[in-house]
Amino acid sequence: MKHIRELVEYAIDGVNDRGEENYGCDLHHYIFNEDYYIIGTALAKEWLEKNVGVFNAIEEIKQYEQSNFGDCSTDFSDAEKVVNMFVYIKGEEILERSSTLNDKWNTRLEKEDVENIIEELEQLI
Repeated sequence: MKHIRELVEYAIDGVNDRGEENYGCDLHHYIFNEDYYIIGTALAKEWLEKNVGVFNAIEEIKQYEQSNFGDCSTDFSDAEKVVNMFVYIKGEEILERSSTLNDKWNTRLEKEDVENIIEELEQLI
């Protein structure tokens, strides 16, 4: 699963850039929700087809949104929205794997915390 490695590396870069001095609970938002991971319809279609499969991504998004929100709101006719929602979901799953982040969820992260989170995420690669 090449895309998981790519997304873990993206998460590591985000933790390194945004982790220190921010609350643990805010990291996912800063890394996976403030900016699009992929911009452009053609690039989004290519990324989905190459890494996940369009229908696999749609199915995962539907399950996630129905489970978490009771309804599905992603516009599946927009490849850019599909890929970025899929990455948002995978980002949540990746960051949940860090016990340090889970332990520091409601506190500001310090340099040592960021280093530990990065170390834990590197083990996923």
